Amino acid sequence: MSRPAAKQLAALVGVFLLVWLGLRFLLPLVLPFLLGIGIALAAEPMVRLLHRRVHLPRGLAAGVGVTATLLLLTCVLTLLAALLVRELGQLVSALPDLGNTAMDGISTLEIYLTDLANQTPEGIRPVVTKTVTGMFSSSSAIVDEVMRKIPGIATAILGQIPNSFLTIGTTVLSGFMVSARLPKLRQWLSSLPAAQQLKAWLPALGKVRSALGGWLKAQLKLSGICFLILLAGLLLLKIPYAPIWAFLIALVDAIPILGTGTVLLPWSLVCLVQQESFRALGLLSIYVATFLSRSVFEPRLVGKHLGLDPLLTLLCLYIGYRLWGIGGMILAPMLCVAAVELAKARPS
Repeated sequence: MSRPAAKQLAALVGVFLLVWLGLRFLLPLVLPFLLGIGIALAAEPMVRLLHRRVHLPRGLAAGVGVTATLLLLTCVLTLLAALLVRELGQLVSALPDLGNTAMDGISTLEIYLTDLANQTPEGIRPVVTKTVTGMFSSSSAIVDEVMRKIPGIATAILGQIPNSFLTIGTTVLSGFMVSARLPKLRQWLSSLPAAQQLKAWLPALGKVRSALGGWLKAQLKLSGICFLILLAGLLLLKIPYAPIWAFLIALVDAIPILGTGTVLLPWSLVCLVQQESFRALGLLSIYVATFLSRSVFEPRLVGKHLGLDPLLTLLCLYIGYRLWGIGGMILAPMLCVAAVELAKARPS
């Protein structure tokens, strides 16, 4: 193995190890304070204006600025939560009908495939029939299990409310305290020996931030384009709860390896079996539109300089999934980009 490749591999392993340790042990402890720092930084322009132009004391300016930031954040979150609760309320009221519809679609598809299996040659007919029967018995069990677990999920969410209040309270208090002491904290951090060593890494860190920022912006734009196409198509097909379905399918599309076809292709197949040819053709058209849009826009938005070797990408996806689940499949390629850039720009 060449020396540059060994350095990149060592950097990749080191980044993954540090992130795993941080997410596993450190993040739960410091999350409220990290959120508080974020609030303080968001409020800093207003705090600086009140302190320098209006000549308010730093503590009072921090109180006003952080309070205004929290009020604005609360209004935005309340509006989003109200919209989400309204849509979810309608969806929850329709869950029994959706469950019955899903079971009817599965039963219809099972009958259709069983008829096809019965037309196969006699030598393989028992095997094919058994495979089809086993596949749909497990599918029905999955639907029943999902419907049974919904109340348990709601109970678990409600059980986390006291812990959430403690986290929110700590976040708000730390936001006020950090904002009031932000200049002193910056001065203290800059005086640390580690800060002097970090200056040598600033060009590399800037390049990493630019690369990851470009990657995130590209993915958000691609997801936004996918969501708009899905929303328009589902509304034209008069699909109930089209905004929620469009959001969920766009979320699936953002996950590496998966795509809109994971949802739209089986859905269109079920509609075709149920003799809803127009809806099946419409769902298939939506899939083609989203696939073509991603194929056209992704190279331009992401850029070649963010590309990774396919084998390295596959390795990152697998390791990310094993370490952090589905979210790791998104996080791992970003960490890989960071590790490669740091290894390339490492000062000698």
